[in-house]
Amino acid sequence: LWELVWHVGFTQADILRFCLEPEYRAPAWPAAYWPGHEAGAGEWNGTVAAFFADRDRLVALVRDPAMDLTAEFPHAPGYTVLREALLAAEHTAYHVGQIVHVRRALGIWPPAEADDAAAPPSGH
Repeated sequence: LWELVWHVGFTQADILRFCLEPEYRAPAWPAAYWPGHEAGAGEWNGTVAAFFADRDRLVALVRDPAMDLTAEFPHAPGYTVLREALLAAEHTAYHVGQIVHVRRALGIWPPAEADDAAAPPSGH
């Protein structure tokens, strides 16, 4: 599970860097997009926190009234903030499905009450 969460977080952070850094250079595919080690003690919380922090940065970028979501990046013609935000959402959704499947296979789905704090409010 941690490897999937790490991958989703890394990819989201990479998409955010692509949007914000004109000198962006893509990490090596596919090796850089998956963790090169087993999760250490305490890495789960840090990985989840980093994912949500970057998600909030991406949401803020999309909500910025000064941001033209359809303007092409000077450093990447054909690419826009809208395209990248949709990519991040689709990529995350795909892997969340895998995370749910793995948790079901492990007998840890639905989430325990403690996990509910990370879940969106009802109706979302």
